[in-house]
Amino acid sequence: KLITRNTRMLIINTPHNPCGRVLSREDMLELRRLATEYELLVLSDEVYEHILFDGLQHHSAMSFPELYAHSLVVFSFGKVFHNTGWKMGYCVAPPALTERFRQVHQFNVFSANRPIQHALADYLRQAEGYEYLPDFFQDLRDTLTQQLSDTPLQPLPCEGTYFMLCDYSQISDKDDMAFAKWLTIEHGLATIPLSPFYTRPPKENRLIRLCFAKTKDLLEKAGNIAKNLQ
Repeated sequence: KLITRNTRMLIINTPHNPCGRVLSREDMLELRRLATEYELLVLSDEVYEHILFDGLQHHSAMSFPELYAHSLVVFSFGKVFHNTGWKMGYCVAPPALTERFRQVHQFNVFSANRPIQHALADYLRQAEGYEYLPDFFQDLRDTLTQQLSDTPLQPLPCEGTYFMLCDYSQISDKDDMAFAKWLTIEHGLATIPLSPFYTRPPKENRLIRLCFAKTKDLLEKAGNIAKNLQ
């Protein structure tokens, strides 16, 4: 119902930031149908492709030839290796689309950081470069989930990424911006409100985002803070 004759592109993100959702094969097949039936472009943000949990599989737009023909697929070394200050990524798409992509990239970015390109190329020659990531981050996710399990800050299911949504409705009826500020200033726990992710934020939203790409000591401190929230 949301697709009209003016629709030109669908934008997806899997695994998804901030909700931690991973699109299934069935989801991607439906996306393929929509893209081909309505002749749409697809911008597929797959920057967390290697950070999935509980045995889930990443289904890239590139895995479906008819969908890939319509797609610009974006990846990020900074996100994968938790080194987001290194603004280095890449885009994969059919030649006709990359030609247009390069025209925009030339004037938006101009050039990439060559030393970082060489550093990443050298690092990726190591077999353990990214294969450990699912287990590494799942352990941290499970640690934070356990820390929050008996607190009024309730974690929501997280299938991928290193972000977790938490429901704070048992603690406060403040809006998410006010609650996040209160939590930071009064308790020293920094979180991200969800309303900036929306064009029109839901009025009754009582969710915040936590990042568990931290040391276990810090996650335990976060759990101790959450236990005393009221």
